[in-house]
Formats: sequence, C-alpha cells, structure tokens
Amino acid sequence: MDAYFDLFSGISGNMVLGALVDLGLNLEKWKDQLSKLGLEDEYDIETKKTDKSGIGATYVEVKLTGHHHEHSHEHEHSHGRNLDDIRNIIDNSDLNESVKEKSKEIFLNLAQAEAKIHGSDINEIHFHEVGAVDAIVDIVGSVLGMEMLNIDKIYASKVHTGTGFVNCEHGKMPVPAPATMELLAEIPIYSKGIEAEMVTPTGAAIINTLAEQFGSRDEMQIVKSGYGAGSRDLPIPNLLRINLIEDTDEKKTQ
Repeated sequence: MDAYFDLFSGISGNMVLGALVDLGLNLEKWKDQLSKLGLEDEYDIETKKTDKSGIGATYVEVKLTGHHHEHSHEHEHSHGRNLDDIRNIIDNSDLNESVKEKSKEIFLNLAQAEAKIHGSDINEIHFHEVGAVDAIVDIVGSVLGMEMLNIDKIYASKVHTGTGFVNCEHGKMPVPAPATMELLAEIPIYSKGIEAEMVTPTGAAIINTLAEQFGSRDEMQIVKSGYGAGSRDLPIPNLLRINLIEDTDEKKTQ
C-alpha cells in the first residue's frame, strides 16, 4: 500500500499520528510497540474524535508525565536529550530494524537543520525535556504506525506553510521557522496568507525524510482516507489528510 499526504493545512507530528489512527491503526498494539523504547512512564497518549469545519478527524496528543527513569543520566534533566541519547534509546529498543533506521534518519535531518540554523555542532543540539519525549513519540510513532498499516511508499502534495510570526523562547520568529524552512528546502511550498505556524520542524522532518516526491495527485486509486487534526482553529480546516492508495508499481505492470 502507498500513501499520499495531502498537506493543505501543513503537517506536525501529532497530525500524522492522528491521521494514522483515523485510518484504523490498532492503538493498543501500537502503544505496546512504542513501549519498547522504555519511555512509557514519561508520557500518556490521548486520542479523541473531533471535527474541523464539519470534517470528522482524530486528534492525538502526547502528554508528558514528568517522570524520568532512574537510569536516565543526570545531565538529561537539565539539558534535554541530544542526538546520541535519542539514537541510543532507539537502538536499544526491540523495534524492527526498518522502524529504527527511518526514525534515526528523521532525527538526523531534524538535528542537522537545527545545527545549521544555530551554527553549532550536530551533537550540541538538545531536544529539550519538553520536546524530546514528544518528538520521539511523534517520529518513532509515525514510522511505526505507517509500518503497521503496511504503508510502503509515501507521496505528498505541495506544502502549505502559513505565514507571519510565532513567539518562541528567543523572541519572535518568522513562519516557517528557520529549522522548518531548512527542512523544506527543495520541496514545493506555498502560503495563502494564513497567519499561523502550520508546519512544525518535526512535521517537516518526517515528510522531508519519508516522501518520495511532492506534487499534485496524479491518477491514483484511493482506498481509504484518514484525517489527523492539528490543535488550531484556522480559516481552513487544520487537518492532515492521508490517502491510502493502490501501489503505483502494480498499476504500471498490469
């Protein structure tokens, strides 16, 4: 099965998770697999049915519990986790190799973008306490969910980014935020003047790493669609639509 990510309202990690759950991902099995990371004390996952502009969708939220395992290093408490810490968490889990590899590749791309923006070394970038666990669940959870739904190749539309400014710890930042912009290089993007950060760095890293190509829907047979909700109410529905499509290769051989 292939998938087409329709990014008419941007993309974030939790929107990807929401769309996968909406497509019928088995939540219990998925949570069981995720617990192989050994972080399950640190987060809770809440899912709820919602609707945006009358379109039914699933909203997934990763809530942090603030609990740390005894064996976590002291330095993690103050600095968050860096790329090596995250790689170790992924490598030490019993997840499938393909899930591990893709997840690490997404994190590498995310860290490279952040490092380039801040002019620092890739291992100096810390995914802060607040961000690290969400980012790990969003990224590993997305890759895992796609594997569980047997999604093979991923295609995507052009990316709607939003515009304006967002507040961040360093002050006001232009949208797309610099790390997001870095990750969207060479990807077709557009903005229709909606003032909101519609693409997060995590969302950009996921789609940049996994999508084979970006563009309009060519001829494709859609089997099923899922909608993942973002947290915002915008002039357009804040949703990510994932279409499951018949494998493109099979079509060519028939």
